[in-house]
Parts: sequence; structure tokens; C-alpha cells
Amino acid sequence: MNYTLILDSATTVDEIPEYWTPQDYIQLLEKFNFPDAASASPESLPELLAMAITDFEPNVAAALVLEYKLSEQLNEGQIHQISNDMLLDKISEEYPDISLHAPLFHINQLLYKAFNGKFPNAKATLIQFTATPEDPAHDAPLSKEGALRLFGQGLSESNLIKRLFGEQMAGTVAFTEAEDIVWELQNTGNNTYSLLTSAYWLSKDDLVANEFKGAYDPAPVPEETV
Repeated sequence: MNYTLILDSATTVDEIPEYWTPQDYIQLLEKFNFPDAASASPESLPELLAMAITDFEPNVAAALVLEYKLSEQLNEGQIHQISNDMLLDKISEEYPDISLHAPLFHINQLLYKAFNGKFPNAKATLIQFTATPEDPAHDAPLSKEGALRLFGQGLSESNLIKRLFGEQMAGTVAFTEAEDIVWELQNTGNNTYSLLTSAYWLSKDDLVANEFKGAYDPAPVPEETV
């Protein structure tokens, strides 16, 4: 299926404020021994958490946030290791399990801002684009895999996704990693989309064209067997 892609905007961001909910802030404040967090106004919660966090050593604070967010994915030893490594490296880019890159980014940036730069500053890329199918009858929303493969023609050859996942981008093998490389893909209507990913995978500088053609044929849905 052939598409015309138009890049509407590409922005480098260092936080996604809506990622952390008021309930997240309240529960984190409780972990950091802040009294009566539930009675605070929602607007004050981020600032209160930032103050509460800095009462702890950076690696201890990191371990508490990691435990809150990723205790089901990481064991105690992994949390301890990551909490120390985060002070030295961009773990949200380097951790072997890329399914954890997104939450590690959000955790890292929460700590980065609270500790005024003691943690490395990671970046994300927010892309707004329009993907118009040449055949109007085929207007099914794009998947994460489809979006990345369509972007292939508009990315520089040095882009990390193209270098590491050449066969997947070409469509010769399944691109299951796309589900974790693309953190969010929102269909905003009229063939327009919002895509969020790590700048490690796709930066503004990787985008070498504002309008280009792409092709993507989604795998057929298997027929149900009786």
C-alpha cells in the first residue's frame, strides 16, 4: 500500500508531563515519607515531589522511583544496579531490554529535574505527520511497525533504526521491536498522527525530507478456524 507522508513538525523534548498522574505523585510522595500528600492540590504535587526527592541521596531516590514503577519487571538486584548506573549513563538508551526504555526515560527525567542535572539528560522526539494512502479505500490506522517502515524513505542512512533493523524496515521479516521503539502512536484524525520515541532511535536530524513516498503492506489477519 503506497502512502504520501508529510512531516508537519518534529520536536525534541526532555519530558512528557502527562506521563505522571496525580495518583503517581501521591504514591511517590508517600514512598519519600511526605505526609498528607493526598490532601495537597494536584498542581502542587510535582513541586512537592521534587523537594521530597532531594532529601535522599540520588541513587537511593532512583531506587525508590524504580521500585515504584518497575518492581514487576526488575528484581531487587537489577534496581540497585540501575539506580547507580543512572548517575553515569543514559540507561534509558542503553538498557538491553528496549521494552523498558520508555519508563526508564520518564524516571530518568523526573530525577534529572529534581536533582538539577546530577543525572544525564535524555531526550525524546515528538513527530506530527500526515500519512495519506494513495487508495482512499485503504484508510486503516497505521500500526507502530507501519509508521516506522513508512518513515524509512525519509530517514538518513545513518539512522540507528535503519542500521540495526534493516530487514525489518524493508519488510522482509516481522518488526516486533517497533512496539517498543515507538513509545506512543496516536491517530489524531484525517490521516494525521503523533509519534513519540527516543531521540536515541530517531532524532530531528535523522529526518532528511519533509515530504516523501512510502509503502507498507500490513500482514493479513489470520482467518478464524472453526
